[in-house]
Amino acid sequence: MQTVRFERENAVGRIVLANPPFNRLDVRFAESLRQAVHDASESDIRVLVIKAEGPHFSLGGEVREWPGKDLNWFRTFVDEVNMSYRAIEALRVPTIAAVQGFAFGGGFELALNCDFIVAAENAVFRCVEVTTGMLPIAGALQRLAERVGRGRASRFAMLAEPISGVLAGELGIAAHVVPEAEVIPTAETLAKKLSVGPTKSYAATRTLLKAWSAGGVPAADAMMLDITMDLFNTDDCTRGFLNTAKAFDLEIEPPDLVFNGR
Repeated sequence: MQTVRFERENAVGRIVLANPPFNRLDVRFAESLRQAVHDASESDIRVLVIKAEGPHFSLGGEVREWPGKDLNWFRTFVDEVNMSYRAIEALRVPTIAAVQGFAFGGGFELALNCDFIVAAENAVFRCVEVTTGMLPIAGALQRLAERVGRGRASRFAMLAEPISGVLAGELGIAAHVVPEAEVIPTAETLAKKLSVGPTKSYAATRTLLKAWSAGGVPAADAMMLDITMDLFNTDDCTRGFLNTAKAFDLEIEPPDLVFNGR
């Protein structure tokens, strides 16, 4: 059974976790996610939404598969999950995680690989790995530290404290926090807005933020012009400058512009 699938509607792509009610990260998940991300990367979508069927986003790893397995098997499994997660980060389009219910362990880590998290107010995020003597091994620790600071990352990883959707919004983990019934509509509205935006500008923004993540402000400054200057000759940028220039002549606010992604 395919536990993860890729869908698309015009410029909006969707990766759907399709193993409810818990959407656990089992062996099938690793294989299906890898294929779904590959399908997304080969398409011409301009935004990607990751969402889940059922009441929960994902309760994380299917631990029942692991006891008795060889260490090398486990390392390979974790590496395959990580490669799929990093491939999501490597996409050249904005990514959105729509989170309802629980996002525990690897499910939380999956959401943290997205640019935007749209969370239900009653959603619960949690690093549960320490309860098994492990720690987050798909990138949550460092990505949490990036969003909330080292102290809070240590707290959530070492104490396994739950993070409500509301608190996730206050801390900057989630970009949008809404009632549970509004999670998917909010994510879809955001996706549609991004799908008609300046796609190349979004890609450059993501690249510059990765440079900052790796080396701070000096690293981002050093790469900024190389990353951004090619935008000047894009169709989107040319039309954007003309749109703004006309508005300046009329002494009005520049009207919204639908970009073509080129």
